[in-house]
Parts: sequence; structure tokens; C-alpha cells
Amino acid sequence: MKLMNKALAYDSVSLPNEESTPNTKIFTQYTQDEQIALLTSMPIEDAVNILGGCSVVHVQKLIAELDIVGEDVRARHFAHQLGIILSEVEPHKGYLNTGVFAHVQQRIGWIIGLALLGIVSGLIIASYEDTLSQLMLLAIYMPVIAAAGGNTGAQAATLVIRALATGELKKRQWLSVLWKESRVALIIGLVIALVIVARVMFFSDGMSTGGFELELIASAVAVALFIQISISTTLGGVLPIIARACKLDPAVLVSPLLASIVDISGMWIYFSIVNAFLGIS
Repeated sequence: MKLMNKALAYDSVSLPNEESTPNTKIFTQYTQDEQIALLTSMPIEDAVNILGGCSVVHVQKLIAELDIVGEDVRARHFAHQLGIILSEVEPHKGYLNTGVFAHVQQRIGWIIGLALLGIVSGLIIASYEDTLSQLMLLAIYMPVIAAAGGNTGAQAATLVIRALATGELKKRQWLSVLWKESRVALIIGLVIALVIVARVMFFSDGMSTGGFELELIASAVAVALFIQISISTTLGGVLPIIARACKLDPAVLVSPLLASIVDISGMWIYFSIVNAFLGIS
């Protein structure tokens, strides 16, 4: 491929490293569309040498444009080798140089929507008011269910977002992520379930059990916690990939969305399991 009428006519010939500075100067004379065309055709190492001499802001714009035109794999390579954390909707000005209102505009829609969605969690708790009135001990472990699910899900999401940003992980590898995180979730869920059984059994002296056996209450809480952690951890690993596939920023979307899902699902799982174990109607 050749682009003429400019100082540089690029072929498939590799550019030596020592020529990267003059080549960068010539590269910047092209229009952005021509630069994108060159970046999609030249060897990645040569492109990195040229981009290394450009400003970070301009490189971010080019990488974002490559991702839009379907060259996401090449864009990830460039970002990884140049040490740029790539985010789909990251402002080109960078974090500190972007105004407060721009950040608010980027985040506020999701926060408001998910805050309203959080009302569902309160409705679920209200629907199980009779269960709580019969066994107040259950109220003590409600925050544990929400916190454990949120923490494990956030851990998985953070690791996957970092892997996506550095180019280590690709969207097409979602099955590998699902398989790995599901196994991690089962192990973490089992360990924490055993810990909560010990907590209920040995530190519930003097608390009313409502006529139910303490072992049965401990088992119900542990099973609910195991299920919640398994779901939230697996979901935390997959949500960033879903967000990226939808051209949304995982860093902005995943944490609040995961927190809302975990709160709603956690309460429903908790009371459903408790009712099933204890036979509370």
C-alpha cells in the first residue's frame, strides 16, 4: 500500500529504529484518515516506533479510531507496547485534564439509573418482613451476603478490566474467563461458607433462634452465601467483557452495575434459601 503526494510513501519495508524520529515528523503531516490507513498496514513494531514520537493525546485518538474501525487487536498491541491504558470512552484529554462536568456527564446516567434500580432490593426485603420477624438473627447476616458478593465480584472485575486494558485479554476469550472465574468462585464460596458456619455456630450465644436449630440456620446462611459468591464472582469476570463488546467503558459501568445486581440477587437468594431450609412461609 502506498500513499503518495506526501513526503512519505510507505511500503511493506520495515523502518529502522534510528529513523523513527524523522518518520514521526513525516507521519504527522498526513490527515488522520491517512494515518489510520498507514497504521493498519505497517508492521506493529514500526508503527510503535512512529507513535512513540507522537503526543499521548494524539496516540490515544488514533488508537480509539483503530478500535472503532475494527482494528481492536492492533489497537490493543499499540496501547500495550506504548504503556497506554486503553478505555473505550476515556476522554482524549486524560483524567486530570478533563473537566469536572465532563466526568459527571460520563458517570451520572448510570448512577441515577442503578440507584433507582436499588429500590428493588428494598422491596424484596419488605416482602420477607414476616421471615425477619420470626427470626431476627437473619438480619445480622444480611450485610454479610451483600458485602461478600460485592467484594468478590469487584475483585474479579478489577482483574479482568486490567487484563483487557493491557491487552493481555481479548473479548473473544470470554469463555476462558468464564471457566476460570467459575472455578475460582466455587473455591472462594466454599471457604467463606465454612467460615460463616463457624461464625454462626460459635458466636451466636444468647441470640434468639426462633425455635429453629442453630445448625440448620448456619447451613441456610452458608448455602445462600456460597450461591451468592459463586454468581457474583463469575459475573464480575464476564461483565467487563460484555461492556467492552457493547463499546462501553468497563471502568465506569461494571462496579455500579455489579453492586446493584449483587444487592438485588443477594437478598432474593438469601431469603429464598432460608425459607426453603427453615420452612418459614
